[in-house]
Amino acid sequence: MVKRGYHHGNLKQALVEAALELIRVRGPTGFTLSEAAKNAGVTPAAVYRHFEGREDLIAEAAAQGFEIFADLMDFAYDSGQPSDLASFEATGRAYLAFARRHPGHYVAMFESGISVNRTPELARVAARAMGVLEKAAVKLSEHIPPEKRPPPQMFSAHIWALSHGVVELFARGNPGTKSPFPPEDLLETGIGIYLRGLGLIAPDT
Repeated sequence: MVKRGYHHGNLKQALVEAALELIRVRGPTGFTLSEAAKNAGVTPAAVYRHFEGREDLIAEAAAQGFEIFADLMDFAYDSGQPSDLASFEATGRAYLAFARRHPGHYVAMFESGISVNRTPELARVAARAMGVLEKAAVKLSEHIPPEKRPPPQMFSAHIWALSHGVVELFARGNPGTKSPFPPEDLLETGIGIYLRGLGLIAPDT
């Protein structure tokens, strides 16, 4: 979408929004700063008032994405309370929902090659977002006997990997990896199998 003109003070956000659309359509390496400027309706020179290069622009898009992601994960966790199991499952579904609703942000965050440690702000918001999933894992793991309890970080990493895999293979419209089952069902059953293995769900549930 081409944006013509901008109000004073909105240049930075206009460039981020232009970049998000280009990332969604072409991927994080498929556009130049000049193209982002053109789509934002400004001159290429205007970009350098806020960003030194394309990677800085993508990093800002990623940071904004992690903020949205963290808010969504927080809401999902709270919606499941007081059940730790419901909260944990809700955070997994929130991951899939975010990838579908915010594809440009998702790619900037997870597929651009930009390190979350590129800037202190990006590191902060990324840690906040993933901290919600770890919190859900910590609370749920308290229901497992200590001798059978995996480290919470491992617990949350497994669910993150499962969620990410479902998104990448089955929720991004890739014609080479179609499934006869909706991504939501794949994720829910996968989490269910994992949690049964830990004894958190009865075998006949």
